[in-house]
Amino acid sequence: MNFSNRVALVTGAAVGIGRATAMLLAERGARLVLVDVNSEMLERLSEELKEYGVEVLTYACDVSDETTVNNVVKDAISKLGKIDILINNAALWRARSSFLDIPSDDWRKYIDVNVMGVVYFTKAVLPSMLENSWGRIINVSSVAGVYGNARMVHYSTTKGAVIAFTKALAKEVTEKGILVNCVSPGSVSPSDNPDIDYTRESELSFMGRTGSDRENANLICFLAGDEAGYIAGQNIQIDGCRKKL
Repeated sequence: MNFSNRVALVTGAAVGIGRATAMLLAERGARLVLVDVNSEMLERLSEELKEYGVEVLTYACDVSDETTVNNVVKDAISKLGKIDILINNAALWRARSSFLDIPSDDWRKYIDVNVMGVVYFTKAVLPSMLENSWGRIINVSSVAGVYGNARMVHYSTTKGAVIAFTKALAKEVTEKGILVNCVSPGSVSPSDNPDIDYTRESELSFMGRTGSDRENANLICFLAGDEAGYIAGQNIQIDGCRKKL
C-alpha cells in the first residue's frame, strides 16, 4: 500500500488504534490530519511521526462540536488541498453500568461523540471526496454494536448506529467513487500502552488474546487503499474469533 498521493484524516489519533493507524499511514507516505481532544498527546505523536518525513497537521478538537469540526476540515483542506481518507475512530467507551443506572446525560454524551462525531466529520469531508470522485471512509465500530454488551447498553447502541450509518451511506456514494466501510474490533489492547504490537491474554476470543493496535490499523489501512477497491458497505469484525459473551 502506497499513500504518497493521499491525505488522510484520523480522529481519536493520539492513542491506541488511532495512533497506530496514523503511524502506518505515515510510514506509507500519507500526509496526515490528526484530531484528538488531547493536544499534548497529539503533539507527542507529531514528534514521533517526523521520522517518516510526511506533512502532519494536528488539531485539538471535540468531535461532538460541529462548528469546530467544520473549522478543522476547512483549515486542513486550505493547507493540504483535499482529504482523500477519513478514519472515524474517536469514541467514548470505558463505562460499565446497568441500563437503569445510566443517566440521560451519559446517553447524550455517547450519542454526541460516538454517532454525531462520525456524522459531522463525514459531512464535512465528503464534498472534497466527491469533487475528486475518490474517497475512503472507514468507521471504527465494535463487536458491541453487533452482539450488544450487557452493562454497556449505551455504548453498544451507538456502535450499532455506526454500523447502520456505514451501510446506508455506502449505498448513496459508492457509485460516485467513495467507498465507505466499517471495522469492528473485539477485545483490544490497552490504548495507553505505546507498544502498537502489545497483546495480552483474553478469554473473549478463541485465540486467547487481545488484538494489537497494529493488527487493527493494518485492516483500516487496507480498506483505505486502492487494493480494497471492490469493498464497500461492509462491517468487518477483527476479533480473534470472538466468543459471544
